[in-house]
Amino acid sequence: MKRILVLFPKEWDRLEFSRPEYAGRYEFVYAGFDLFRFPENLRLASFDVFRFVGEVVQRFRGERLDGVFSNNEYFGALVAAVVAEKLGLPGNHPRVVLTAQHKFYARKAFAEAAPEASPRFAAFAYTVRDRGEFPFELPCFVKPVKATYSVLARRIDSFAELRRHLSFWPFEKFVIKRLVKPFNDLLPWYTDFSVNAHNMIAEEILPGHQVNVDGYVHEGNVRVLGVIDENLFPGTYAFRSFEYPSRVPAPVQARMRELAVKMLAGISYRQGFFNLEFAWDEETGRIRVIELNARMASQLAVFYEWVDGINPYRMLLELACGEAPSHERAAPQFRHAASFALRKFDGRPLAARPTAAQIAGVSRDFPEARLMLYLKRGLALANEMKWLGSYRYAVVNLGAGSSADLQQRCHDLRRRLFAESDLPA
Repeated sequence: MKRILVLFPKEWDRLEFSRPEYAGRYEFVYAGFDLFRFPENLRLASFDVFRFVGEVVQRFRGERLDGVFSNNEYFGALVAAVVAEKLGLPGNHPRVVLTAQHKFYARKAFAEAAPEASPRFAAFAYTVRDRGEFPFELPCFVKPVKATYSVLARRIDSFAELRRHLSFWPFEKFVIKRLVKPFNDLLPWYTDFSVNAHNMIAEEILPGHQVNVDGYVHEGNVRVLGVIDENLFPGTYAFRSFEYPSRVPAPVQARMRELAVKMLAGISYRQGFFNLEFAWDEETGRIRVIELNARMASQLAVFYEWVDGINPYRMLLELACGEAPSHERAAPQFRHAASFALRKFDGRPLAARPTAAQIAGVSRDFPEARLMLYLKRGLALANEMKWLGSYRYAVVNLGAGSSADLQQRCHDLRRRLFAESDLPA
């Protein structure tokens, strides 16, 4: 039985590993906290990455361990790379993960490896005060050099709008600094990067259809599993749903696969899952990279099992142990799969929260559904509204025979759980 350390486990990880098929084959050891769950996230205030790594390494130098991984973008993927390096376990070098997660230096590497797919960009400080210091034309898109879930990412049309966007209350500043501190603390240990995570990047606005390209790298060999469509709420950059298979034409998907190989080689990505985001402009045919995530997209992994009969989590565990993933296939359950994000844009809490009886009824009538609730109030809700322009209160994954059936099943499930006033239009 393989023994796997899962760092900063996500709710999707725990749900997956609760399935009986893993019992007797793997023993999972968990360490770290959930950044999005209260009260665990209070540990952010005192988190010290060096102390955490030291404690983990000291413990597992005396215990058997076959692999380590994390699907957590904020801390986990990087800390897992550091722990793997110190314990001599399979994984990417920490410098590779730091480069992938640093949107400025990742962009520089991609511009060399695949210039045809790289937008123009520039770095600037959070504290920029006048238009003369801002290094890019307007309008443009801005985002932190280190962030996830589109935090503080948005289109900017004027410098006054940028200053409003980057104006924070003292507590917001404290949270932002604590979120990037582990990254900044490890940066000088593994790189010579001079731009730290207290900076933003500006880049040209990328028109077109957005997609995820999911896959893994084993000993430098890239294997793409598939392409998933990203659908946005109209007039926003907020994700409404992810749907598989993609409607992007096969020749375009083939070009995306070729770009993935170039870009991963460009940052020496050798071992582990990846999730690349691209924008495809149907009018011009151009494909340009949005970002690379140095971990598996755990929210979307079940799509490949439902539609293609392959289990990315099993592949992830094999990779963590240094093994070449097997591609055993089971019978597919569905022809289409989607992950729906339920959001509110008015900043108000839910009118009514789902009851245990409602959730049990949904579990009975939608047996494949994977439901995650993110019920927020007060400061947590206010911060998400400020940083994202909306807040996500639930995610539900569903399978069906067609895209139209998916939409109808989601429509029916939402009305079983939430008040009419809380549902997206």
